[in-house]
Amino acid sequence: MRLTKLGHSCVRLEKDGAVLLIDPGIWSGKDSMAGATAVLITHEHADHLDPAVVQAALEADPGLELWTTGSVAGQFSGFGGRVHAVGDGDSFTAAGFDIGVHGKDHAPVHPDLPVVANVGFTVDGTVFHPGDSFTIPGGRISTLLLPVSAPWLKASEMIDYARAVAPQRCYAIHDELLSANGIGLVGNLAKLIATPEGGSYERLAPGTTVEI
Repeated sequence: MRLTKLGHSCVRLEKDGAVLLIDPGIWSGKDSMAGATAVLITHEHADHLDPAVVQAALEADPGLELWTTGSVAGQFSGFGGRVHAVGDGDSFTAAGFDIGVHGKDHAPVHPDLPVVANVGFTVDGTVFHPGDSFTIPGGRISTLLLPVSAPWLKASEMIDYARAVAPQRCYAIHDELLSANGIGLVGNLAKLIATPEGGSYERLAPGTTVEI
């Protein structure tokens, strides 16, 4: 499959002519939904979900389907059976990809702020997008989409999470908050991931495509 990093936490996966999009948020680019066959959304925060963009895509393409948490699914209830609420332990096929659902909650930001529902998705048993969480998927995966900068995240947690999941490779996501200096700093810290348990680390610039 081909993986293209879009803005922030949004990635595009392509296989056999189908396009699976994960987390098209407000920093993903105005054309993030273009050509999508199916879309997965981990949670309701705006940097992972741009409701207007998703609404427009669903209206424009009657074949487009969405899988997400119950709270997000409720925002698109007018699209009936094309919108699916999923939870931890569920599995399904979307656009020819085999999807597993893992986790329940967003990582805490502060005790005074509510914890929203968050689900992570494995794709074809090889790629894992955790959304905003430290969820460890069942089974070994080869590619972890690793959040690297967030109000709920510190460097030691990023490193330990990657080591716990122990993929062959990590690609950075959740990076829109970083300046050029911050990207360099995180890249240096992420060298600690490259252990037998943690795998390699790379940040893909938006628009970059790699083969998985």
